[in-house]
Amino acid sequence: MALSVNARSADPAPAAVPLTTGLRPPSRGAPPRRGRRRDDTRLAALFLIPASLGLVVFYFWPLLRGIWLSFTSWDLLSPARFIGIENYQRMLADPIFWNAARVTIYYVVLNIGFQTVIALGIAVLMQRLTQSTLLRGVILAPYLVSNVVAALVFLWILDFQLGIGNQLLEWIGLDRIGFFTTEAWVIPTIAGVNVWRHMGYTALLIFAGLQAIPANYYEAARVDGASEFRMFRGITMPLLRPVLGLVLIISVIGSFQVFDTVSVTTNGGPVDSSRLLQVYIYDKAFAQFDFGYASTLSVAMLIILVIVTYFQYRLTRAGQSDLN
Repeated sequence: MALSVNARSADPAPAAVPLTTGLRPPSRGAPPRRGRRRDDTRLAALFLIPASLGLVVFYFWPLLRGIWLSFTSWDLLSPARFIGIENYQRMLADPIFWNAARVTIYYVVLNIGFQTVIALGIAVLMQRLTQSTLLRGVILAPYLVSNVVAALVFLWILDFQLGIGNQLLEWIGLDRIGFFTTEAWVIPTIAGVNVWRHMGYTALLIFAGLQAIPANYYEAARVDGASEFRMFRGITMPLLRPVLGLVLIISVIGSFQVFDTVSVTTNGGPVDSSRLLQVYIYDKAFAQFDFGYASTLSVAMLIILVIVTYFQYRLTRAGQSDLN
C-alpha cells in the first residue's frame, strides 16, 4: 500500500500544454497597409496622367485661349491685337447676333419640347406594352445615322419639286410646302429632322428611368383604384423628374450646338431665318476670318449654356424624387 502511494508520488508532473489562439503572427516580409495604399494612390495617379493631359490640351487650353481671343482682333494672318471689350460692345449692338440668338432660342424650344414629349410617350409605351430588345434597337437606329446623312435624306424627301413628301401633299389635295425655303417652315423642319434623329436615344434614357421605379408602387395604386393617368401623374412623373432633368440638360446643350443640319440644308437661309448662333460663329470665323469676334460670340453662347444648365440643375435638385 505504501509502495503504491510512493510510486504515485514519484510520477513526474504532467507537462504544461501551451495555449494556442489559432492566429499566426504577421509575416515580417508583408508590407504595411499604409504603404500599400500609398502605392495604389501613386499607381492610380499614373494612370490618370494621360487622361488629364488630354483634358488640359483639348479642353481647358482651347477654352482659355478662346476667352483670351474674345478680347482681341485677329484675322489668322497677323498677330492677335488686344482691344479690350470692343468685341463685346460690338456684339451687343449687332442686329445679326440678336436675330441669331432669337432663332436659336426658337429652335431650342421646338426641338426640346417635341423631342421630350415624343420620347416620353415612346418610353411609357415600351414599358407598358413590350420591352423587346429588338424594338429598342429599331428605336435607337436613327441615332446611329450621322447628322449630315439625315439632313440630306430629309432634304430630298421634302424637296419642293421632286420630294416624295410634297408629292404626297399634292396627292391628298394640299398645296406643296417649301419646307427648307420658307421662313415660316424652315426652323420647324430643321427641328423635326433633329427630333427624328435623337428621340430614340432620349426615349431609351427615359425608359431606363422608368425601369428604376419599383413595380409595387403601381400595384398599390391599382389596389386603391387609381387610373392609369392618375398613376402617371402621381407616381411616374415625380419619380422620373431627375431623369427628365438630365435629359433636358443634354438636349439643351445639343440643341445649341446644332450646325451640320443647317449647313447642309439651308446654310442660314432664307433671309437669315435659319441662321443659328453656331452658323453665325462659323461664318465669322471661317468665311470672314474675324476670329476675335467669333470667339466673343462663342463665349456669349457658353455663358448662355452655363446659365441655362445651372437653373435646370437647380430645378432638378429642388424637385428630386425620394426614390433612393
